[in-house]
Amino acid sequence: MPKLKLGPILDDRPVKLTIELPATVHRDLIAYTEVLSRETGQSIEPAKLIAPMLARFMSADRAFAKSRRQRRDSNPPSEISSSLPKVS
Repeated sequence: MPKLKLGPILDDRPVKLTIELPATVHRDLIAYTEVLSRETGQSIEPAKLIAPMLARFMSADRAFAKSRRQRRDSNPPSEISSSLPKVS
C-alpha cells in the first residue's frame, strides 16, 4: 500500500470554520479518510483531515516559505513589539 502524506492526526485546540467544498473534493476527502483509517487503524472524521492537509500543503510551498522568511526578516521582533499598543 502506498505511504500517505498524512500520518496520525493529533488532537489540538480547534478554531471553527465553515467552508463549502465541491462535491468531488468531498468524495475524495472521504476516500482519503478511509485509506488513512486502514493505514493507521485510527477512525477519524473527514473534516478532521482538512487542517493537517492545509498545513502540509503550506509547509511544502517553497514560495510561501520564502515570503514568510522575507516578511519575518524585514520585521525583526524588536520592531514588532515596539509597534504593539501598550497595555496599562
